Amino acid sequence: MTDCIFYGGKGGVGKTTCAAATAVRLADAGRETLVVSTDPAHSLSDSFEVDLGADPRELDLEDVGSERSGDTGGDGDGGLWAVEIDPDTQKERYEKLARALAKDLRSAGIRLDDEEVRRLFASGAPAGSDEIAALDLLVEYVDEGEWDVVVFDTAPTGHTLRLFDMPEVMGLALETAQSLRGQAKRIGNAARTAVLGPMSMMGSSKEDEAESLEAFRARLERARDLLTDPERTEFRVVLLPEGMAIAESERLVETLREADVRVDRLVVNRVFEDPEDDCSRCQSRHERHTERVAEIRETFPDLEVVTLPEREGEVQGLEAVAEIAERLPAEA
Repeated sequence: MTDCIFYGGKGGVGKTTCAAATAVRLADAGRETLVVSTDPAHSLSDSFEVDLGADPRELDLEDVGSERSGDTGGDGDGGLWAVEIDPDTQKERYEKLARALAKDLRSAGIRLDDEEVRRLFASGAPAGSDEIAALDLLVEYVDEGEWDVVVFDTAPTGHTLRLFDMPEVMGLALETAQSLRGQAKRIGNAARTAVLGPMSMMGSSKEDEAESLEAFRARLERARDLLTDPERTEFRVVLLPEGMAIAESERLVETLREADVRVDRLVVNRVFEDPEDDCSRCQSRHERHTERVAEIRETFPDLEVVTLPEREGEVQGLEAVAEIAERLPAEA
């Protein structure tokens, strides 16, 4: 079975770096790994310094150095793929479902234009098409069975929470839409039969759009099952050694656990290490970060806390990402 690792947290804390580094670590340990960016900023391409698109691209791990395979205990035979989700690539699928619903409503004499039906279709949904695309592709990548692990660089905290809410909310919206559509179709069919008789059913498409609606709902339910399966999915929260970040992460962990999502680790990024002896400012910052890390460990006593060092400039290129990877767990 394919394992899933999600990295979440507020914007700018280094989720992309952590996701990329974890993917490198896992691949170097011999696991077939796909890292997925669902963040609209799409900085995964920058991390690897390669052009990524909507289809998974295999990356060359030879640049990392074969000696690191021994460090992880793996055989170094894993592969690394990366992909950036473009919400527009999934948009047409949902618009097609909305247009199908509009067609049957109109056949029953309910005059709604496509835009009105789209609003009805998404009524009550707090998230946008990017979250829908993320969930849809989550199921696709996992069920393909091509990878041992899929690592998700999720959007900032607000988007992440909407992503985890999406299956439940969209399930209710789809149930309402499907019920309404079924009533409209029965009325429309009855009217056509009364006028045209048995000939009214000739020429109907074999593809039943109701099944498409049901399949869409089933994929969302499948995503919910994956997200809440502690044997397969883990969510890791990334934060900086700052007081406000601790409170925000505490709320995020609580929300995820209320949603039955497994949270085992926190990654504290950009921790200032090894200050110069003759730099009082450096010493002060180091002490402050040390205190914050201690506070994080005290606040989350049941979570493993991993620290990553502060680096000059952005972490870019496979070699730089691999150096970060050595500080992250090798297991999923």
